[in-house]
Amino acid sequence: MKAGEKAGYPRFKGAGWFDTVEWPKDGDGCRWGSQPDNPTQTFVRLQGVGHVKVNQHRPVRGTVKTVSVKREGRRWFVVLSRDGVPAEPLPPTGAVVGVDMGVASLATTSEGRHIGNPRFLKKASGKLAAAQRELARKKPRSTRRGRAVARVAALHGKVRRQRLDLAHKIALSLVRDYDLIAMEDLRVRNMVRRAKPKPDPDSPGQFLPNGQAAKSGLNRSILDAGWGVFFTVLRAKAESAGRLIVEVDAHHTSQRCAKCGHVAEGNRVVQAVFTCVNCGHGAHADVNGAVNILRAGLARQADVKAA
Repeated sequence: MKAGEKAGYPRFKGAGWFDTVEWPKDGDGCRWGSQPDNPTQTFVRLQGVGHVKVNQHRPVRGTVKTVSVKREGRRWFVVLSRDGVPAEPLPPTGAVVGVDMGVASLATTSEGRHIGNPRFLKKASGKLAAAQRELARKKPRSTRRGRAVARVAALHGKVRRQRLDLAHKIALSLVRDYDLIAMEDLRVRNMVRRAKPKPDPDSPGQFLPNGQAAKSGLNRSILDAGWGVFFTVLRAKAESAGRLIVEVDAHHTSQRCAKCGHVAEGNRVVQAVFTCVNCGHGAHADVNGAVNILRAGLARQADVKAA
């Protein structure tokens, strides 16, 4: 403060401040393994706590590097980071595919397969709204407020797990069937940003309509679809299975004709129908975009091999 800089002050950190504690090394304050008298029982040994039983949902392979204990509502999880995990390559299929992400359909392949968007958050919005109203009426720092917070957190946790489960199932089906998967290089964080305000030059301090109301609905739909989660899961599964993910530029993939290559805004007047104004080619708009993505991915892969 004497130097003129902004000082930070200590802040009380209650029991609900931290949700995760991490041990940087297995064997230093924690130990992952099995009990000597019962090798089939999985447990984690925490310093000062003792042996804690763990419901292990899949075998742990490789060398455990760090151990974390995470709290989500009333649930507790053990998170392990591992090294030397063996890859599980799948036999080649000789097939390639392009994937177009969307909101009406979560994903559409170049072969015409449409994967529906369940909209988990929208389905749970009624229960969430009721739970949040109950939470707003509770007295701060009361026992009932803690229970209301847990109910809201449980609903959000269910939606998150539903999205993750769907992402794993879709990614696994793509990785099993195709050697090369081309998809758009989407910056989801940039896509869901708020629209920039438009100052009114004639009225200082006033702003012109910028379409934020409509964009808010689109942002909510994109986040509800869980594109980012799907991309993360797909990359991880493809790397483990020895599959190739090729990301291409998303510009004009929805406006380019897959037959003649003509690009125009008039090619896609409505959401689901693509009709080329140059050659008259008609197709489902998402399938047409997926074909363009596949071609761009194959061309990029050919350029990489040539270099």
